[in-house]
Amino acid sequence: MESNEFEEGQFVVYPAHGVGIINGIETQNISGTELKVMVISFDKDKMVVRLPLNNSTAKKVRKLCSKKEMEEAIECLRTPIRAKKMMWSRRAQEYESKINSGNPISIAQVVRDLHRSASQPEHSYSERQIYQEALCRLMREYAAVEQIDEKQAMENIEKALAA
Repeated sequence: MESNEFEEGQFVVYPAHGVGIINGIETQNISGTELKVMVISFDKDKMVVRLPLNNSTAKKVRKLCSKKEMEEAIECLRTPIRAKKMMWSRRAQEYESKINSGNPISIAQVVRDLHRSASQPEHSYSERQIYQEALCRLMREYAAVEQIDEKQAMENIEKALAA
């Protein structure tokens, strides 16, 4: 991965943590070896990640999805829930895997499947945790792609879920 593929101030998705912003590219000396690293901050989590710039980084970090892909993810929220007849622990693993894939359509599927309207029974604690993680990841990327604030992004997502 070339360092010029990404630039300072650019939003990127690091699947394990969601949407972050590149603070810069630094050269660090680690055990006597000079290494270029991409510095990504995740303001909501008050976290900074330094990733070595090499071929494996290309598999870990991606640019924001296209508007078309985000539209597909939002459209997914409007589709009927796919009921799964498997134990919660197995579904939870599947949902976590989808969230950590960083794919907005997969994340939207988790949001759709775990969304509850006011008239439906409350989630279990673990369902709420997974739902909130997926919702936050989707909302942050949606806000960055559409260049809107997170409050507006959340309102748009809620409208799609209610449709």
